[in-house]
Amino acid sequence: MSQQQKSFERLPVASSPEQRFDEYLQSRGMRNTEQRRILLEYVFAEHEHFDADQLIERLPTKGEEGYVSRPTVYRTLAEFVDAGLLKKFELDGRSVYEHDYGYPEHDHLYCEQCENLIEFRSHELTKLLETVASEHRFRRSGHKLIVKGICESCQKSRRRTRRRVDLI
Repeated sequence: MSQQQKSFERLPVASSPEQRFDEYLQSRGMRNTEQRRILLEYVFAEHEHFDADQLIERLPTKGEEGYVSRPTVYRTLAEFVDAGLLKKFELDGRSVYEHDYGYPEHDHLYCEQCENLIEFRSHELTKLLETVASEHRFRRSGHKLIVKGICESCQKSRRRTRRRVDLI
């Protein structure tokens, strides 16, 4: 998935993603295996949106040091979500993941043509949601907004592309 990221400043957090995941595993009586540590390192190496297949493509292949099986990747991604490290959302029938721990609440613009995912924050939108929640005596815990459309780059390339039939 092609991405254009607006980098948000990380929020101050009490512990690193590794420490938080260790606490999560300990609270459930689970071990922090080599495969879990490898996946945590790959997932948090850079801030990007990804699906499981994209993560698997970046990992070492079978027979190489650091190999992690496909079922382990899926299972561990679910654990990262449960631990509050990642958010998961559906996009065109795929499960997409993004960093959650230490990042501010934000929304997305999604280009349906090039699959570019642009992050943005809007204080006006947040204020509107708080007002609506208040009017309905609703305690808001968060929201998820994905605006679908066509990005500027794809709009420009559509205009430039002339088909033969257009020239007649």
